[in-house]
Amino acid sequence: GKRDTDLILPINSSLSVTLHQDQLKTTTTAAASRDFTEDRLWLNGKEADVGHPRVQACLREVRRLARKRRGGGEDTAALSLSYKIHIASENDFPTAAGLASSAAGYACLVSALARLYGLEEELSEVARRGSGSACRSMFGGFVQWQRGERPDGTDSLALQVAPETHWPELRVLVLVVSGEKKPVGSTAGMQTSVETSPLLKHRAEVVVPERLAQMMQHIRDRDFEGFGQLAMRDSNQFHATCLDTFPPIFYLTDLSRHIIALAHRYNAHHGHTKVAYTFDAGPNAVIFALADTVAEFVEVVRRSFPPATNGDQFVRGLPVGSAALSPELVAAVVSEPVPGAVQYILHTQPGPGPQLVDDPSQHLLGADGLP
Repeated sequence: GKRDTDLILPINSSLSVTLHQDQLKTTTTAAASRDFTEDRLWLNGKEADVGHPRVQACLREVRRLARKRRGGGEDTAALSLSYKIHIASENDFPTAAGLASSAAGYACLVSALARLYGLEEELSEVARRGSGSACRSMFGGFVQWQRGERPDGTDSLALQVAPETHWPELRVLVLVVSGEKKPVGSTAGMQTSVETSPLLKHRAEVVVPERLAQMMQHIRDRDFEGFGQLAMRDSNQFHATCLDTFPPIFYLTDLSRHIIALAHRYNAHHGHTKVAYTFDAGPNAVIFALADTVAEFVEVVRRSFPPATNGDQFVRGLPVGSAALSPELVAAVVSEPVPGAVQYILHTQPGPGPQLVDDPSQHLLGADGLP
């Protein structure tokens, strides 16, 4: 939830893990030219509204910083700030489906603009103007978005808690149950929650600060048991605030709840936390596990939700080995199979923040400044 919707200032601090770009990424190209007659933007190959307030906020802020820097007498790239710019951006994963496409998109946009204008400074505050969660995506690994206290938002920034190399065994499985656009967008939904949910107020003021400190300690200690338990509890409470919103918001579907129950049965069978789920503002499950658990759990998911047709494309991303399941495990964990319910599984791990791509063949804009 937000305490200021214009500046995108949150009611509580938060923590995220940046996923690896080898498996999920946004690619953005930005170009400026005296020949361009207007600012233009293309998303996933289609022209989009460059006048969108959040896009404009990022553009304005980057240009302001560039002007300020130039005013200081330093010679930045000889790029006139009056030139119009063209931006092209592509996601290689579903957009607006609760898979953090806006976080990736705005982090990538701000990084590209900063590179274009020769800016080096702290940019998480600028990325936050596009999408709150984008400020965290400006760093790799585990990242805290500090709530901040100042009304102007200058202290509402992201800080890296641990780099992506800190916990090499940690893996992430995204169970995509729907790549469709969600019925209630995160922004509209959270504002209704801020206005109507007493549970959200209690969560922001009491629960989150305590859990944040605990979670950062679990990450530092690489304590999967503590990390996993807390991730699941917190996800459940977040969705309880959605239910406590009036009228209620339902991001989780029956299938999401099916996956939650499956994870609990799996952990109960093993007698400790081997997998942990978390759900964002959408129905897709994000499962955390250690590397040595992945093959077995993926096989459990495959048995529980047999792939409809794309058996070969069911698991994407990092390779997953095969695993034999014991009859005891199948009996305890795999209940009534639901064929085709999970579209695919994306296997990834923590990764770095925005990266500069030097390969000219990767540019999304041609020499004429068009896609």
